Amino acid sequence: MEKKTNKVIILLGPTGVGKTAASLLLAQALKTEIISADSMQIYRHMDIGTAKPSGEQMSLVKHHMIDIVEPSENFSTGTYTERVVPIIEGLHAKGKIPLVVGGTGLYIKAMTRGIFAGPSADWALREELLAREKRQRGFLYRRLRELDAEAASGVKSADTRRIVRALEVFLKTETGISALQKDLTRPLPYEFVKIGLTRQRKELYELIEKRVDAMLAEGLVEEVKRLLLMNPGKTAMQAIGYKEVALFLENGMSLEATAGLIKKRSKNYAKRQFTWFRKEKAIEWLDITGAFKDEGVYKTIEIFLENRLM
Repeated sequence: MEKKTNKVIILLGPTGVGKTAASLLLAQALKTEIISADSMQIYRHMDIGTAKPSGEQMSLVKHHMIDIVEPSENFSTGTYTERVVPIIEGLHAKGKIPLVVGGTGLYIKAMTRGIFAGPSADWALREELLAREKRQRGFLYRRLRELDAEAASGVKSADTRRIVRALEVFLKTETGISALQKDLTRPLPYEFVKIGLTRQRKELYELIEKRVDAMLAEGLVEEVKRLLLMNPGKTAMQAIGYKEVALFLENGMSLEATAGLIKKRSKNYAKRQFTWFRKEKAIEWLDITGAFKDEGVYKTIEIFLENRLM
C-alpha cells in the first residue's frame, strides 16, 4: 500500500544561489519528481538564458512545468496553479512528496497563500492604458486613486505593472482588486515545507557574474537570435538576458556592456526576490555560504528535513 502524504516541499531562493543542483540530489534521495516554479522555464526554446536543467539532469529526475508553452503564448499564474494541482495529486497518489523548485515568488504565493480568480489579461486594454500613460505621465496612478483608493494605497506610483493590473480588474469587473483578493484568495490544500537557500550577498553576486559569463559562452546570443525569428511575446522577452541581448543585436551595444547590464539586472532581481520571499511566511532559511559542492548543499538540506517529513 502506498504511503499517504499531504506534504509538498518547496525549495526556493534567489537566482544563481544553487537550487538546481541541490534539488536533483534531493529528488533522487526522496525518490520523487521536480515541479519547476520558474515563470521563464515554462517557455520552449529559451534554455540557456533561463538556466534550465540540462537534458542529462532531466533524465536523472523527471521534471514538470518546463517547456510547456511557446514564447509567443501568454501564461498566467492562475493557469500555473491549475496545471500544478493534478501533478501534485498524482505524486501524492504514488506516495511521493512533490519537490517544487524555483524563484518566481508569485507562483509560490499562489500555491501557499492563494490568488484571486480575477479576469484574464486584456492585452488590448493594457496597451491602451500604457499609451495613455506615455502621453500623460502619472495618469495611471491618478486614475487608480479615483477608482480604487485602497489598491492605490498599497502600490508605489512607479509600479506600472501592478497599477495596470489593478485598473484592468476594476474596468472589467467594476470591483476593486483589493475586495476581490479578500473574497476569493484560496491557498492549495497541502502542508508546505518551505526551504530557502541563501548566501552572503558578495558571494551570491560573484556566482551570478560567473553564471552570466557562462551563458554567453554557451551561446546565449545565438539563442536570442533564433528566438527573435519566432516573434516571441512581450512576457517572454522580459526575461533577464534576453531583452539585453535583443538590445545588443538591435543597437550595436558592445558585448562587454551587454554582459555588464545582464549582471547588474540579475543582481537587482536577486534583491527583489529576497524582498518578496521575506513576505512569505514559514520559510526556513539555510545559509549555504561557502558551500560550492552540490553534495554539501544537499547535506545541509537533508539534515534540516530529517525531522520534518515524519
